Amino acid sequence: MSGERFTLVTNILFYHVDTGAGQRHERALQIVERAVATDCWLPLQSVSEFYAAVTRNGVVAPARAAAVANDWLKAFPTAAPSASAVRAALATAAAGQASYWDAMLVVTAAEAGCTAILTEDLADGSILHGVRVLNPFADSEIPPQVRALLTAD
Repeated sequence: MSGERFTLVTNILFYHVDTGAGQRHERALQIVERAVATDCWLPLQSVSEFYAAVTRNGVVAPARAAAVANDWLKAFPTAAPSASAVRAALATAAAGQASYWDAMLVVTAAEAGCTAILTEDLADGSILHGVRVLNPFADSEIPPQVRALLTAD
């Protein structure tokens, strides 16, 4: 699986700066550090949600959150939602397969050529819009499928 294009979502970015998140913080630090050297893309939605969530919850100051978000925008290729992604996310949410925002992340990732998404918000192992859902927090260590994604060629 090494070399497979994948994406990270908001919760991983959130835990990356949330020092009070214990093991999730440590895991997120490892994931983001390794992801930079791989074919990992960030949806602009995830970066935006990260900023809103960490500042709303007082996890980090707005200036620090903006600096971290800008660093990620420099370090990772990004994917923006298209009009067709919005339509697909609306249909997915209306069908009850995922929340609108989760569906938007998955469809945007699919349009960017990602075949996997790292998140704890969807069913681990499921496939949505051709994108495999992997929960990096499902086990006491980084799961093997996630570790394989984080291995640079």
